[in-house]
Amino acid sequence: MATVNYAVREISVKIVYYGPALSGKTTNLEIIHKKVPPEAKGDMVSLATESDRTLFFDFLPIDLGKIKGFTTKIQLYTVPGQVYYNATRKLVLRGVDGIVFVADCGAEKMAENIESLNNMEENLAECGYPIESVPIVLQFNKRDLENPIPVEELESKLNRYGSKCICATARTGAGVFDTLKAVSKNVIDALNKKYEKVQISQTPQKTAEKPKPEVEYDAEPNPDSNNSFDNAPKVREKISAPISENVFDDTPSATNKKTINPKYKKNFFEDLFPQQKSE
Repeated sequence: MATVNYAVREISVKIVYYGPALSGKTTNLEIIHKKVPPEAKGDMVSLATESDRTLFFDFLPIDLGKIKGFTTKIQLYTVPGQVYYNATRKLVLRGVDGIVFVADCGAEKMAENIESLNNMEENLAECGYPIESVPIVLQFNKRDLENPIPVEELESKLNRYGSKCICATARTGAGVFDTLKAVSKNVIDALNKKYEKVQISQTPQKTAEKPKPEVEYDAEPNPDSNNSFDNAPKVREKISAPISENVFDDTPSATNKKTINPKYKKNFFEDLFPQQKSE
C-alpha cells in the first residue's frame, strides 16, 4: 500500500491499469505521459512482451494533491493482458492503492472482459487485499467503434462494486484524464480517511541522549598524608548538569567542589602531575 517518506514529506501511492489484452491500458498511460508537464513526471519505463504490444509495466510518478499535509506522488502501472502473464500481473498488484479496469467495448470482447475481471479478483485475494478495500474505477474504452457494447450491458456485467464508470476513447485522449482524476480522488480520499487519526506528519522522535559525564575534584588536600599524590586533588567523573565553557565553574557547590570542562582535562593533568626528570 502507500509508502511514507519522512525525509521529503512525500506519500507514494500505486495505481494499476488492469484489463484484457489490447483493451487500451498502455494507450492510457502513453497519453497521460505525453500530456503531463515535464517537471511533473518521471521517465516511462517499459518492457515489451514477446507476442503483443502490451507493456510489461509502465511507471509514471506525478504529483497530485496532499494527504495529511504530505505531497502525494502517483505511480501508474499497467499489467500484461495475456493469460500466460498471470504471475506478472499478480506481482504488479502487490502494494496497489487503486485500480482502473479498462474494458474493451468491442462487440466480441465481453467474455474477455469478464475473464479479466475475475482474474483481477482472484489475484487481489491471493495478495491478501479485500476487493471492497481497493478503490476501483471502470473505464469503458473504444467507444468510437462502429458497434460498441452498450454501456448498460457493460455496467450490468462488469460493475460489481458500484464503481464509477467512465466512457473513453484512449487513442484520442477522450476520457483518459477523467479516469485518472476519478481514481486518484478515490485513492486520496481513502488514504485521508485511513490516516484520519494517525499523525503521520510528525517525524519519529529521537531517543533522548544520555547526559555527558563531567569531571569534578576535591579542593582540599589530605593533611595526614606525606604522599604528594595523596595531597593532589582527587579527580572523578559524575553525571550532572551541562558543562560550563569555562575551565572552572564560577560558582562552587555546597561541598566546595568545582567543575572542570573535559576539554581542558589533558592540560589539567599535565600541570597537576608534571613529568619527573630522571637523575
